[in-house]
Amino acid sequence: MLPARTFSVTINRDWQALYEMIWRPEFFPKWASGLVDSGLRQDGDHWVADGPEGPIRIGFSPHNVFGVMDHHVDQGDGVKIHVPMRVIENGDGAEVMLTLFRQPGMDDERFAADIKWVNRDLKSLKALVER
Repeated sequence: MLPARTFSVTINRDWQALYEMIWRPEFFPKWASGLVDSGLRQDGDHWVADGPEGPIRIGFSPHNVFGVMDHHVDQGDGVKIHVPMRVIENGDGAEVMLTLFRQPGMDDERFAADIKWVNRDLKSLKALVER
């Protein structure tokens, strides 16, 4: 089992409307700098992109009524990193939650940097969709 931390941001939008706005893989590059540095290109059932550390392949969960936006990232070494993500109802608004798993061999400094990156990206998503 891997240590995990879940982070969230409250967004002033109806949760279902927000999910419909952001669930598509093509929307991720607008806010998820920790995932991709450039646009995504579809390659069969997966998407490919230039990530912060090189080329990556990403598998996204299909559109659903539950607000699930999980994705799996393969950075080229064959190991898939599971990134659970949800959009849930929070009163009249929404909560976007992302779980970050500490990967084997990841030191404290790298994990702390990933935590900052996730929180920065969630704040970017909030700013983008609340404009």
